[in-house]
Amino acid sequence: MADIKKLREMTGAGMMDCKKALEETNSNIEEAISIIRKKGQAVAAKREDREAAEGCALGAACGDFAAAVALKCETDFVAKNEGFVALTKKILDAALAAKAKTAEEVNNLVIDGRTVKDLIVEEIGKTGEKMELGAYEIIEAPATVAYNHFGNKLVALVGFNKAGVDETVAKEVAMQVAAMNPIAATRDQIPQATIDNELAVAIDKTKAEQVQKAVDNAIKKAGYNAYYCQTEEHLEEAIRKGYMTEEQVADARAIKEKVAAEKAANLPEQMIQNIAQGRLNKFFKENVLMEQEYATDNSMDIATFLKKADPELKAISLKRLNLNAD
Repeated sequence: MADIKKLREMTGAGMMDCKKALEETNSNIEEAISIIRKKGQAVAAKREDREAAEGCALGAACGDFAAAVALKCETDFVAKNEGFVALTKKILDAALAAKAKTAEEVNNLVIDGRTVKDLIVEEIGKTGEKMELGAYEIIEAPATVAYNHFGNKLVALVGFNKAGVDETVAKEVAMQVAAMNPIAATRDQIPQATIDNELAVAIDKTKAEQVQKAVDNAIKKAGYNAYYCQTEEHLEEAIRKGYMTEEQVADARAIKEKVAAEKAANLPEQMIQNIAQGRLNKFFKENVLMEQEYATDNSMDIATFLKKADPELKAISLKRLNLNAD
């Protein structure tokens, strides 16, 4: 029993696994450890084609470096297991201490004489589930902060332009990132292709609205119900219900076609551009951290919130690691 207890403490394996390993090796601890590790490798090979859809995500910051790691598994039951969470924390601490830049670097970090990759395989042997390092994100900036949302499924990292940021202020901004899911800290970080696409969509939408408005006005002026003239399905419904005759439907179709063509050919370009630009600005306001309304006080945006704490303070980078669907 003393050997079983010792082996459990060294490997974290179950009592029966430790007992069997000791029996196979005549109580040789080192050989028993090897057997337990090989079991983990065998289970890992069997589970390779399974999906690791659950997991634990944790983040931490230290001065000018912040990191977030997600250790994936198959079930939420294992994801909440103390040993699994502890392993995730151990991996995160090692990555933070080494300032690892990539997931590959993290997998090759050595903890207590074992690589992270080997530790994950050993954990697979204990639980019988597929596990993997699912994601790894970092931020490097003069000051950084990490926010771990309740449940260990969501982490937000934020970088600031200067050191010495008040902890409460930094945490509020990280919580904003977790809650509001911005895609960039500042407008200039959004790819130009994305901006061009948003503007093009806004222009097309604005043009379509102006044409539809003109058509609706013409239909109403002709004495027809705008609802029943919206689509072909609505027009057919109007005939079925006796609200419009075949002749009236034909007339409505002709009006729609004529007015739509005329309006599309004579749209006021400057007005279209102004409305589309307004829509693009709304896109920035919703998706750029510094321009978002502060979730706790919507009378100000995040830029104003930071300015109140320090006139020169700005958020310059962010990462958001989420194991759940937004």
